Amino acid sequence: MWSEMVYVSTLPDGKVSIRLHVQPKASKSRIVGFHDGCLKIAVAAPPVEGKANKAVVRFLADFFGVPVRDVVVVSGAQSRKKMVVVHGYDASAIREAVDKAVDHS
Repeated sequence: MWSEMVYVSTLPDGKVSIRLHVQPKASKSRIVGFHDGCLKIAVAAPPVEGKANKAVVRFLADFFGVPVRDVVVVSGAQSRKKMVVVHGYDASAIREAVDKAVDHS
């Protein structure tokens, strides 16, 4: 589906960005699926004092097997809609990893 494909893109500088819709205060952190052209993830942390943003970064770093320093929230720090950059991954590898997770959730 088209909305599922637009969540990840390659930026002009070669970095790969992921558009997220974040659900804070979930029972556990996980990939939920897709929502409004974004990858929807749930995090257990509440949306106060940057805790949900930190949880998003930790979750994605663990999920993609990269150091926490390689996942950066570049926009949406105060919003459910966020854009993150994951260093060390290309768009097709991100799509493949997410597809596997969504198929098995």
